[in-house]
Amino acid sequence: MTVIAVEDIAGNLAPGKTLAGLDLGDKTIGIAVSDARLSFAHPRPVILRKKFTLDVTALLAQLEKDDVGAVVIGLPVNMDGSEGPRAQKSRAFVRNMAPLSPLPFAFWDERLSTVAAERTLIEMDFSRSKRAGKIDSAAAAFILQGVLDRLRVLNGPPSGHMQP
Repeated sequence: MTVIAVEDIAGNLAPGKTLAGLDLGDKTIGIAVSDARLSFAHPRPVILRKKFTLDVTALLAQLEKDDVGAVVIGLPVNMDGSEGPRAQKSRAFVRNMAPLSPLPFAFWDERLSTVAAERTLIEMDFSRSKRAGKIDSAAAAFILQGVLDRLRVLNGPPSGHMQP
């Protein structure tokens, strides 16, 4: 596994593969996966965190099921741009996955993604209890959609992917 820049995702994504976005929380891992055209982020059910090896086993199974070719991890950067303990936890998670997966990983500044996801769920009239079960996957979808939009601006669709 390698860590790559978001700008290098297109060159590292095999034709036909999807892109995943992750929002790492202390209790859950939010997941979203792109469509084959790399246009839209689709939330998946969260993984309830138990133990690192169990979490990674469940995560890798989901990534394989969705034919994922690269993963974007939300990096919880402070509002001033500095990295605190939560960002270091995200970097450590990727470092610990290195021997377990050949997939390339990229980090994406996730400032305000959870806030945006919460607002959207409120606008959709989800109750507080229903929001709690969906917030991390919704945040992962916001993270992934930001990357998909950035890739479209940078390069258009990656080589081998169909034009929308």
